[in-house]
Amino acid sequence: MKIKFPTAQTILLIITAITVLLTWIIPSGKYETLAYTSDSNQFILKGKETSINLKATQYTLDSLAIKIPLEKFTKGEIWKPINIPNTFYYLESEPQGIVSFLKAPVKGIIQAADIIFFVLVLGGAIGIMNFSGAFDAGISSLAKMLKGKEFLLIIIITILIALGGTTFGLAEETIAFYPILIPVFLRARYDAMVALASVYIGSSIGTMISTVNPFSTIIASNVAGINWTTGLTSRIIFLVIGTLVCIAYIIWYGKKVQQDPSKSIIYNQKEAIEKHYFSNKTISETLNLPQRFALIIFLLCFVIMIYGVSQLEWWFEEMTAVFLTGAIIIGLLLRIKEQQFVTEFIKGASDLLGVALIIGIARGVSVIMEEGMIIDTVLFHASNVTSGMNKGLFANMMMLIYSGLSFFIPSSSGMAVLTMPILAPLADTVGLGREIIVDAYQLGQGLFAFINPTGLILATLAIVNVTYDKWLKFVMPLVGILLVLIIGYLTLMASF
Repeated sequence: MKIKFPTAQTILLIITAITVLLTWIIPSGKYETLAYTSDSNQFILKGKETSINLKATQYTLDSLAIKIPLEKFTKGEIWKPINIPNTFYYLESEPQGIVSFLKAPVKGIIQAADIIFFVLVLGGAIGIMNFSGAFDAGISSLAKMLKGKEFLLIIIITILIALGGTTFGLAEETIAFYPILIPVFLRARYDAMVALASVYIGSSIGTMISTVNPFSTIIASNVAGINWTTGLTSRIIFLVIGTLVCIAYIIWYGKKVQQDPSKSIIYNQKEAIEKHYFSNKTISETLNLPQRFALIIFLLCFVIMIYGVSQLEWWFEEMTAVFLTGAIIIGLLLRIKEQQFVTEFIKGASDLLGVALIIGIARGVSVIMEEGMIIDTVLFHASNVTSGMNKGLFANMMMLIYSGLSFFIPSSSGMAVLTMPILAPLADTVGLGREIIVDAYQLGQGLFAFINPTGLILATLAIVNVTYDKWLKFVMPLVGILLVLIIGYLTLMASF
């Protein structure tokens, strides 16, 4: 009997159980934290048993060994509490038990309610579009236009997604693209893995080598006490190289699949995936006027979402409202009866219910680590590993440390405010600029994001029911190539 690889939900529950065990092994500990309050123009220092108000001055920061300009706080560029260097202290251990394990997914789902509701509403909107027939006709028409030039699809999608990742951290929002793009790639004689790769790898390489992303580069540089433009030129060059390597890898795999579909890593799922995305009904390759307007409105939802996130500081509440409004307008435009509209909307939402649950369960892993108070302990010991290293080895070791820490702290902004005050000053001890730490943070966290089970990948794979082991088989050669490039890049930057 052949043993099947477990589902994403089961993998995350196993990881949750392992994390529970870690809370019995790793001692609990905390750093003192410092937060700025604009209302009173004061700092709040939270220690083991005390909370003290301090004057918001540069002297206060210097006295706490926080080498960050005061204006980074007062201008709102650092809005989260930061860890204070050299203040780590152990606490009475808080080992988590079976009750905590059982409650973690529930707490995770509650904490991730905003993104979960976004996914469900997005699924409902897609359900309405599928019912209209506009998707099928539009996809068939596009496939006809791209015949013989299908590789352009990979290039265009990967570059556009990478640009979104490097500029404003396009990541969770990409969940909206998969149900739309997968049928397009299938019509182009690729498999669903190529579609997943173009979007997910595009997002990952963009966020891994962020240039002006406020949620990683800018906040990490601010917390490190340097200007975010420091090291920008080298990052742009490396972004171009990394993106070209990723595109070449995806095209190489996609061409193999086009020439021989049996070479697909997910060939045994080919029929099931195509049946899921394409009905047996006759598909028209021409769009009628209402369908054209429906597609325009649906695409406008994406344009509005991207503009809102990048320019108006929108988050999931606003994005969800955009797609809900779009679905209602499309329903009215196509004159879909109210009862039919609700039925199709719920059907579409149910198709992404598994994805939504995975997102919540993954958040539950973080819940266990936070309640067990082991994250700061891991950070404290990681900061002691690099003592006495040469520059090149130090830079690469910091990258590996950040890769490991990203399992415990998947959030890029959360990683920055928790770790930069502790790890950035270590660059001073070996004579390196702190921009090297920012690079190591981005590259380490970004590289692990390609496979990080507590990140976004499992939810992404669930959209087309691809198992984690098949994704690893596909992506690990690329991860190896990128790792070599990263080691070379960091070694070169450290030598200047």
